[in-house]
Amino acid sequence: MHSAKRTLFTGALILTGANFISRLLGFAYRIFMSNAIGPEGMGLYQLIMPIYALAWSISCSGLTTAISKLTAMERARNQDGNMARILRISLAIALGLSIILTIGMFFGATLIGGTIIGDARVIMPLRILAFSIPFMAIGSCIRGYFFGLQKPALPAASQIIEQFVRMAVIFALAGLFIPRGLEYAAAVAVIGIVIGEGVSFLFIGAAYRLHRRRQLGKGGIIAPTKSMKMTLSAIIAISLPLTFNRITGSLLSAVENVLIPNRLQAYGLSPDAAMAEFGKITGMAMPLIFFPSAVLTALSISLVPSISEAVAKRDSSRIISTVSKSTLITSVIAFGAALIFVVFPSEIGQIVYRQDLGTILLILGLMCPFWYLNITFSGILNGLGEQVFIFRNSLIASIINIAFVFFFVPRYGTIAFLIGWFVGLIIVTYFDIEKIKQITGLKMQILRWFFKPALAALAAGLIINYIHGAIILRLFSERIALILSLGGLMGIYGIFVMLLGCISISDIKNIMSTK
Repeated sequence: MHSAKRTLFTGALILTGANFISRLLGFAYRIFMSNAIGPEGMGLYQLIMPIYALAWSISCSGLTTAISKLTAMERARNQDGNMARILRISLAIALGLSIILTIGMFFGATLIGGTIIGDARVIMPLRILAFSIPFMAIGSCIRGYFFGLQKPALPAASQIIEQFVRMAVIFALAGLFIPRGLEYAAAVAVIGIVIGEGVSFLFIGAAYRLHRRRQLGKGGIIAPTKSMKMTLSAIIAISLPLTFNRITGSLLSAVENVLIPNRLQAYGLSPDAAMAEFGKITGMAMPLIFFPSAVLTALSISLVPSISEAVAKRDSSRIISTVSKSTLITSVIAFGAALIFVVFPSEIGQIVYRQDLGTILLILGLMCPFWYLNITFSGILNGLGEQVFIFRNSLIASIINIAFVFFFVPRYGTIAFLIGWFVGLIIVTYFDIEKIKQITGLKMQILRWFFKPALAALAAGLIINYIHGAIILRLFSERIALILSLGGLMGIYGIFVMLLGCISISDIKNIMSTK
C-alpha cells in the first residue's frame, strides 16, 4: 500500500509494540542477571557489548539502512526486480564480512580480551559470541528489506522471538554457569545471544522465502532495470558512510568502556568498585532510561523508508509534515520520560535493582529530551541521505565524552562522565536541528514542541511529588506507592499537555496519517 496514511505511523505502532514486549523481556533478564551477578558482573558483561556492536557495525549496520532506503525508493517506482537485486548483493557482502569477523573474533579473542580490553575473563565469552555474527548480519539485512517494503510486522516478530529465546536460554543455564564465577556468568549471557540470533535468523529467513513465493505466484517479478554495477554503487554510497559512522562509534564506545573503570580507579576507587560503578551506569541505569524510548526507536526505523519514498517522489510537503509530527511526538514522550526519572530516581533504582542509582538516574533523566530527539532526528537525517553529517555528529559527541572521561573523571568521578555525555548531546541536538531546518525549510515551533511539554512536566512533577509524600506513601507499600504515583504522574502530565494546547485529540488523529 503506497498511501502515506498507513506507511509511517502504522509501522511505528507495530514496532513500538514489539519493542515494548522485547524490552520487558530484556528487563526481566537484566533484573535477574543483576541480582545474580551484581554490578561488577554487569560491568564485565558491558565490556563485551561494544565488541558485539562493532561486529554488527562492520558486517551489516550500513547495509541494513541502505537496503531499507533503496528498497523504499524502488518500491515507489514499482521496480520489484531492482529491490530483489539490492537485497541479493547486500546479503553477499554481509555474509563475506561476517565470516571474516567470526574467524577474527574467535582466534583473536585472547588479544582482544587480554590485551586490548585488559580483562582475561572476557576471552571465553568473546569466542562464543563470534558464532552469532553471520546470523546477525544476514538476519539484519532481511529485516532491512521488510522495513523498506514498510512491512514491519515480520521484523518486529523476529525481534520478540530473539529476545524470548535469549531469556529462555539464560534462565535455563544460569544455575549451571553463574556459580562458576563472573567469566561463566558473562558466557551464559553470550550463549543466549548466539542462540537468539540463530532462531531469529531462521524465522526471518523463512518469512522472506514465503514472501518470494507469493510474489512469484502473483505473476513473477519484474526484471531489474539497474545493472549490478549501478546497484552496488548505490548500496556503497549509502552504506559506507553509515558503516564508518557506526564503526567509529563502536570503537569510541569501546574506548570509553575500557577507559571509564580505569579513570575511576585514578579517582580513588578499587578495581572492583570501579567495575561496579561502571556496571551501574551502563548495565542498569541506561536500560531504564531508554525503556520508554521504544516508540521512538520504532519511529526512527520507520522514518527512513517513509522519508526516502517522499524524497524519491519529490514530495516536500509530506517530508515537512512527517518531520513536524515526528518531532512533536518525540518531544512529548521525551519530557514525559524525563519527568519519571527526575521525580523518582532513587525509588526506581531501589525497587527495580535494589541499588542506589538516584544521582545517576536523575542526571540521565535530565538528558532524556536530548537523547530521545537524537533518536528521531537520526531517522529523519538518514531518510534525507545525510549519512556523512550523522557520522560527523557522532564523532563530535564521542570525542567530547572521551575527553571528559580522560581529563575530568580522575578529579570529579562519575559525575564528570555524565556531564560529558550531557554536553555532547546538547551540541549534537543543536546541529541536527539546524541541518534539518536547512534541508527541509522546516519552521521550528519552539513554544509548542519544547516549552509547553517542559512546562507540563514541571507542573505534573510538583503536584505528584507532594501527593506521593503526603498521601500515597502513608497508605501503601513503597512498591505499590511508586506504581500508583507513576500512573498518576503520566495522567497529570497528559492532562497538562492537552490543557496547554501542545497536543489535542484532533492532533492525535492527524498524527496517525502522514499527508
